[in-house]
Amino acid sequence: MTTNAFEPGFQSVESEYDAVELPVEGAVPDWLSGTLIRNGPGSFTVGETRLAHWFDGLAMIRKYEFDAGSVQYSNRFLRTESYADAVDGTLTGQFATDESGLSKVLNWVRNIGPPDPTDNANVHVAHLDGEFVALTEVPNWVSFDPETLATAGKFRFADSFTCHMSSAHLVHDSHRGEHIGHALEFGRTHRYHLFRIPDGTRRRELITTLPASGKPAYVHSVGVSQRHIILIETPLRIDLKRTLSPFHEGFFELLRWEDDRKTELTIVDRETGQIVRRHAVEPFFTFHTINAYDTEAGVVIDLISFENESIVNSLSLDALESEGFSGTIPGRAMRFRLPFSGEATCERLFPGGVELPTVPDERMSQPYRYAYAQATDRQGANGVVKIDTKSGQSVERWEEGIYIEEPIPVTRPDATAEDDGVVLATGLDVDAARSLLFVFDAETLSERARLPLPQHNPFGFHGRFFRRERK
Repeated sequence: MTTNAFEPGFQSVESEYDAVELPVEGAVPDWLSGTLIRNGPGSFTVGETRLAHWFDGLAMIRKYEFDAGSVQYSNRFLRTESYADAVDGTLTGQFATDESGLSKVLNWVRNIGPPDPTDNANVHVAHLDGEFVALTEVPNWVSFDPETLATAGKFRFADSFTCHMSSAHLVHDSHRGEHIGHALEFGRTHRYHLFRIPDGTRRRELITTLPASGKPAYVHSVGVSQRHIILIETPLRIDLKRTLSPFHEGFFELLRWEDDRKTELTIVDRETGQIVRRHAVEPFFTFHTINAYDTEAGVVIDLISFENESIVNSLSLDALESEGFSGTIPGRAMRFRLPFSGEATCERLFPGGVELPTVPDERMSQPYRYAYAQATDRQGANGVVKIDTKSGQSVERWEEGIYIEEPIPVTRPDATAEDDGVVLATGLDVDAARSLLFVFDAETLSERARLPLPQHNPFGFHGRFFRRERK
């Protein structure tokens, strides 16, 4: 199989489907009732221009509605200002793609500064104050109708919170009834804000503000335990001085890896906002935390680490199309023990390459045993892996020519075991150039069902399963 055999994963789609019933090979459990909503790029072209980076693709929501063993599929692009600009042949303020030449200079002069942040909310989804919301890393989140997927406009908070970047990885703690997030405010002193959004509200409540040491770090997600938040500052820093040039090509070119820095993990009390302890460890980069929980001695945080920032460069479309995922550094599932007194320690949870980790919703911010992730270090396929963090054992599932995306575990109602349920995962069959929805058994990873989609979808990022209320 050639290295670019998965090219359909980076090819744009145009078709939008509404409630198409998917054929089922196998059987979908009758108890599985609710909606899997995923977010990610749907198109990589603006006029005649190919976008530069996977992160820049135009947001497209995918919905899978489960009811009594059947599944209906819908997809729709978010109709945002960024989408309208792309239709007109221009797109500004993206991660690694921006205008060039005279039009960019003229926009700089007209706006007296860089363009407004993008509303191309293609990273994640959340349910906030009764609304379904598409999230991105700037505070331009977009509401959409969960039935039709029609764009409903900018999501507006009921507060006056000031930030310039904001986490697309809200952590929902169902035990305490709140989402936890982080934001970054640029200024003379750059500041990280940690906040909560109580369930049933659209109000961000500030937990604490922490000053950045020099250039702020690019923070994609934080860890959340029962009583603490863990802010992870890696050596990948945002060099805002480069925004003074009208010729920088998007946010990507502001990022700089500082070799003389360590990675800092700051433990913050969720109630008081006080710093409990800071740990400096050997440098690594991370996008995603797996989970975190408290012990008597300190905090445990599990995450996916990379040796350095080269993973960001390797996800450009040029690199992916020439080398494929084999050109990326494998992520490592690592456990950091952060004591309240003493030095931090770490251990590897799984020997293979992994990314896009998840745990059952009920185990978020709690002690847990099982994590699920995309397994990445095999030529010609992506797999799914179940990691037993207690025994150190794992279960993997691979199929040649199938590229599995982020797995989402869903626990069976009235389950008595943590892995009593299913794992939902979309994937791409590169030979058929068609996407699939898989239903795996959460205990064994045996395949319970596969459902072919009416089209291929480009590789997406993140999603959530929203249960239907039981009557």
